Amino acid sequence: MSAARSTERYRLQPGGAVRGAVRVPGDKSISHRALMLGGIAEGDTAVEGFLASEDCLATLAALQALGVAIERPQRERVIVHGAGARGLRPAAAALDMGNAGTAMRLSMGLLAGQPFDSTLIGDASLMRRPMERAAVPLRLMGARIVTQDGRPPVRILGGSALRGIEYELPVASAQVKSAILLASLQASGRTSVTEPAPTRDHSERMLAAFGVELTRSARTVSLEGGQTLRGAHVEVPGDFSSAAFFLVAGCLAGDGLTLRNVGVNPTRTGLLELLRQMGADIRVRPLRGDARASTGVEPVADLEVRAGPLRGIEVPEALVPLAIDEFPVFFIAAACAQGETVLRHAEELRVKESDRLAVMAEGLGRLGVEHELLPDGIRIRGSGELGGGTVDSHGDHRIAMAFAVASLKARAPIEVLDVANVATSFPGFVELARTAGLRIEALRSALGSG
Repeated sequence: MSAARSTERYRLQPGGAVRGAVRVPGDKSISHRALMLGGIAEGDTAVEGFLASEDCLATLAALQALGVAIERPQRERVIVHGAGARGLRPAAAALDMGNAGTAMRLSMGLLAGQPFDSTLIGDASLMRRPMERAAVPLRLMGARIVTQDGRPPVRILGGSALRGIEYELPVASAQVKSAILLASLQASGRTSVTEPAPTRDHSERMLAAFGVELTRSARTVSLEGGQTLRGAHVEVPGDFSSAAFFLVAGCLAGDGLTLRNVGVNPTRTGLLELLRQMGADIRVRPLRGDARASTGVEPVADLEVRAGPLRGIEVPEALVPLAIDEFPVFFIAAACAQGETVLRHAEELRVKESDRLAVMAEGLGRLGVEHELLPDGIRIRGSGELGGGTVDSHGDHRIAMAFAVASLKARAPIEVLDVANVATSFPGFVELARTAGLRIEALRSALGSG
């Protein structure tokens, strides 16, 4: 894992209940895309509900370094003055994407057809993550991209004439699909991307909101290159991946918990179906459907959840890509359910901010949960209750927050190490969790051997 470790940790007292109404920060995936598409659009783009996390601020800073004028009159309101398709300028230094894999992979597509060279770097965790799955199709389009043994730094050599391709993704990945679609805007001819299973479709929805004509049929999306984007008004809903922690918390110890204004794009909400299969009491109250294209056409709802008994399940393969970012907290639900839960076909979890299968298995073991780590998944034997102990998140924000939720069903205190990266996706997590009812405090001190 990363040699650079934070001295921040969480200390959680066992038990408690969550109740009331909470509103999670804006959607990270949509915030990234709104900035990027706004940057290459003609005219201004107003982004309301922007996620002011370290990941999204890294994208904002990178676009500014590329010559895009951006204002932030309020913390969650951003005005992007579009530079147009050919208005980006070479950055004076490498573009630092921090911990944001989405920002790096999408930027590869955004910059693939530009007339200047660019270099993409990130923090220690991001510099270990694989980038060839995005680089390979971009090279087929004519881009010149150089990685270091398949990982960052990523060098994009300018001046390439891109051409449209037909590409079948070998692994379902919204980030790779989006990188190809961004590059296709600069390409000659038509580009088609076919995915083996549905993945989040924020890019397709938002491209349409910016005036791009594209076609979608079954698992294929296609568009003609050279189209002009027009500035749009984007309303960013609450991030479902952030709401997931409170959704599971409500299933475990909820006394009438409502999550307000959450994005419920059906390509993101696999966790909802998984929890319902486990017997969870969750109600979805839609706030708007696919109306007002200027918002990015994202469906939004209030989610109401109450605690009840959960049972173990076998995760359907079709739901794996629709819940890929939520599996860390799903594993906590599985550990607190009665019976066995089995996940397979989830190799993608091994190349996230950490090897999430291995790190979650390690943490579950620390809390006394019986489990078996599989090459492509995990088997968890739930008992309805967890022990206490010290868990190392290995700098992975979603794992840190997942084990915070575990405290609701713990018999003893839990301490979660190396939690600074929670700020990359969920600023204010501790305060919101405490307001909802978790017995959590954030501490900073020198780390021992753990």
